Amino acid sequence: MTSYIRPGALLTHVANPILRRLDRFPALIVRGRRSGAALTVPMGEPLDLCGQRYLVSGRGETHWVRNLRAAGRGTFRAHGGTTAFTATEVVGADRDAVVAAYRRKLGRRVDPYFTQIPEAVDHPVFRMDPAPPETTVGREARTR
Repeated sequence: MTSYIRPGALLTHVANPILRRLDRFPALIVRGRRSGAALTVPMGEPLDLCGQRYLVSGRGETHWVRNLRAAGRGTFRAHGGTTAFTATEVVGADRDAVVAAYRRKLGRRVDPYFTQIPEAVDHPVFRMDPAPPETTVGREARTR
C-alpha cells in the first residue's frame, strides 16, 4: 500500500507549529473568521513593489487568506517588531502584475506552487496598507 502525503501537509502540520513557537520568523497574525482568536501563520517577507507591500498566497485559497479576507486587517511580525495593516485584496491586472513580480523574486522556491496551481487568478494577493493609529478615546473608554 502506497501512502500519499498531500503537498503542503508537512509544512502545515510539522514546520508551521515549530516556527510559531520560535517567534523569530516572519509571521502574519490575523483573527480567525470563526473562532475570533488571534492566529499566527509563519510566512515569508511581504513583497515590496512600487512603494507598496503585498502578501501573496502561493498555495492558493488557504485558511489565512479566508481569515484575512474576513477580518480586513492583520499584523505582520518581522525583525523583532510588528506592523498593523489593513488588507485590501488586489484583483485583475494589478493582481497578475504582483503575482508575476512575486514569481520573479522567489523563483524556484515557489515554482512547485505554480505547477500545482498555474493560474494567477488562483493566488490571492493583499495590499498591506498602514492601519490608522488607535485613538486614545478608545483606550480610555476601556479602562474606565
